Amino acid sequence: MRLFIAINFSDPTKNSLLALRDELRSRSESGSFTLPENMHITLAFLGECNTAEIAAVKAAMDSISFEPFEICIERIGRFGGAQGEALWWAGACVSDTLAVLHHDLTDSLITSGFSIDRRKFSPHITLGRRVVTDAVPRKIKPFGETVRRIDLMKSERVNGRLTYTPIYKRTP
Repeated sequence: MRLFIAINFSDPTKNSLLALRDELRSRSESGSFTLPENMHITLAFLGECNTAEIAAVKAAMDSISFEPFEICIERIGRFGGAQGEALWWAGACVSDTLAVLHHDLTDSLITSGFSIDRRKFSPHITLGRRVVTDAVPRKIKPFGETVRRIDLMKSERVNGRLTYTPIYKRTP
């Protein structure tokens, strides 16, 4: 199974993210825009995992501690050049609590034998891929919610549609 660990959102936060996505779509010539049910922040990408590795991921998730914390989404931006296609995202503040959660989770996964990317954590929610638009990165009116769990997610194509399904949930 292709797996990642994520923060998923409540419907009110998803609705705010969808409004940003729809505004971007309305200003775009082309792009592939994220489905509402697929909006999340990736904490760790794991890739293809077998049954033993899934058990190790769950154990790594269980070994960390965290308390519910606030997440604030405050800007939209892009990865990719100013010209042509880019990945557009909504960005979250990197609070101390979120940074510690990411660090502890990454350390636990590495200790369990996983190869996890150590580049700077940039918490974001993908709004669209391969987007051609005249939109510009900018600050937005902040919104967010209290994070009360992290999820181990399975990524697969179902009838040609990218589908993310939680297979394990970790709460404080």
